[in-house]
Amino acid sequence: MRETGAVDLLAAEAAVTALLRALGRDPASPHLVETPRRVARSYAELLAGRQFDLTTFPNDEGYDELVIARDIPLQSLCEHHLLPFSGVAHIGYLPGARILGLSKLARVLELFARDLQVQERLTQQVADWLQEHLAPRGVGVVIEAEHLCMSLRGVRATGARTVTSALHGVLRSDARSRAEFFALTGTT
Repeated sequence: MRETGAVDLLAAEAAVTALLRALGRDPASPHLVETPRRVARSYAELLAGRQFDLTTFPNDEGYDELVIARDIPLQSLCEHHLLPFSGVAHIGYLPGARILGLSKLARVLELFARDLQVQERLTQQVADWLQEHLAPRGVGVVIEAEHLCMSLRGVRATGARTVTSALHGVLRSDARSRAEFFALTGTT
């Protein structure tokens, strides 16, 4: 699991107060007086990944086809602008000796998404974690997300979605398995 430092809410509140002043706003105004506290708490919540126990089960039936969870909701924060990006993830694996409790696919995504991120790294972290902890014959992760740092500012490309993928094992090395994964996730 990833290591994070403790959140200093008082320091975060002071930083938001200073930011408001630097932006020409009066943090003591009636409309903004609670804003530093709210912003500090909201960022602390957005950056708090929940640890979980990995639940796996013996693959007694020898299931050897893809297991995919599609359209898992995703929210994270761009590490370059501290603005949200959101979308969906499609995560799948080819079981080996063990199968995974299905909720764990969403939980591992949330674990890494609750950090300051870039989408490319997030995609790779989820795939790497599943490969390391589950030891499947293959892992595939596709993330489709809209980045507010791209739609609210800069180019202002509202609605543009970025798609990233990471593949391990058979899903990377075997063209037919790779094509099946992308077809089943609807990302072909």
